[in-house]
Amino acid sequence: MGKVFTLAGKDLRVLFRDKGTMFWVLGFPLLIALFFGFIFSGGSGPSKMKIAIIDKDESAYSQAYAKELGDLSALESYQLPADSALDRVRRGKLSAVITIREGFGRTHGMFTDSAMIEVGVDPSKTMTAGYLQGLLTQTHFKLLQKQYADPDKWRADMDTLMADSGLWAGAPANVQTLGKSIITDLRELSYEYLPEAESIANDSTGAAAKQNDGFNLFPIKMTAVTNDETGPRSSFEITFPSSILWALIGIASSFAVSIVKERTAGTFLRLRLAPISRMHILAGKGLACFISCFTVSVLLMLFGAFVFKVRIGDPVLLAIAMACTAFCFVGIAMLVSTIGKTEESVGGAAWGILLVCAMTGGGMLPLMFMPGWLVAISNFSPVKWGILAIEGAVWRGFTYTDMLIPVGMLIGIGILTFSLGVSILSKRDA
Repeated sequence: MGKVFTLAGKDLRVLFRDKGTMFWVLGFPLLIALFFGFIFSGGSGPSKMKIAIIDKDESAYSQAYAKELGDLSALESYQLPADSALDRVRRGKLSAVITIREGFGRTHGMFTDSAMIEVGVDPSKTMTAGYLQGLLTQTHFKLLQKQYADPDKWRADMDTLMADSGLWAGAPANVQTLGKSIITDLRELSYEYLPEAESIANDSTGAAAKQNDGFNLFPIKMTAVTNDETGPRSSFEITFPSSILWALIGIASSFAVSIVKERTAGTFLRLRLAPISRMHILAGKGLACFISCFTVSVLLMLFGAFVFKVRIGDPVLLAIAMACTAFCFVGIAMLVSTIGKTEESVGGAAWGILLVCAMTGGGMLPLMFMPGWLVAISNFSPVKWGILAIEGAVWRGFTYTDMLIPVGMLIGIGILTFSLGVSILSKRDA
């Protein structure tokens, strides 16, 4: 056993002496964790959508609508002339220009033959257009609720819609008949269920207000949101487990290349001539790779815990998860080293294969943000099971039973790949 530890110590010294390799196994994963952690944390907040509002109606209602839009946290609004606003949209300096047409205040944008609000949007921003349409509709109904909090105002508007035939210009006769019938029913309903404005003002018991609450157009139930201890408390609790897998990818690639390098340089042959067996050499390589993987995993997790308050839910489970993940990548390194006969071919193949595993397993896009079809594909990636095991001990709240599947997959992949790698290397030396 002493021979194995001696060989492992030799490989560890070679690894840690190479500053370039150390960057890829420790510095690069740390940068990945910090980069995506700050992106997903949203510390600076999402950028506001810049729009221009042109009020051609200039009524009290249109001005109130423009103010409601301007108060939205998602929008940054400007009052600009029409030509200037459209020009800025064309040049990409504004996302959209919103024009409130004449008659908007009189009709509230309803029961008209044409839209009372026109939106000019940059055609390259289709998602922006859909999002903005939702905000406009939301603001419209929010303002209507405020306007119709006064029952007398409600009835006056119903009377206007019934009396002003110009509002219905261009609508088919059957639509006019149906619309006026609905308005008549709503007006009668208001007398039945809505109290008089005077009674609301004079009601000291609040009974009228309670009665009015029952007629709310958009009832919303408000609940307190508490901190869920089984979910990630920060983006860094998502990105640091991913960064550990990036570190293991770098270590596995480095050891795969080192095996080929020793074979081509004659070091492997000289070791074979020493009083040690082939299994001693391979076991020493595997032990060095395992120690490197586990040590770097611990260092990254400790850095996340002390600097970014990444919690460690169960230290024992975390140690088991990191040990099994390290074992899995020892096997992968052994198998990948057999893919080519030169350092260049093995290095390229190692990063090519492991990058695909990272992309499909959550190393680039966190598992919780993946679409369903990609989650299904990720089941074939050892990166997915490594991240899941570490997350299970960090914030997912896994029990020992829950950890059996990811740990079992990691051990199984490690045994299979290590056995295949040793078998192929043994046949080549025969």
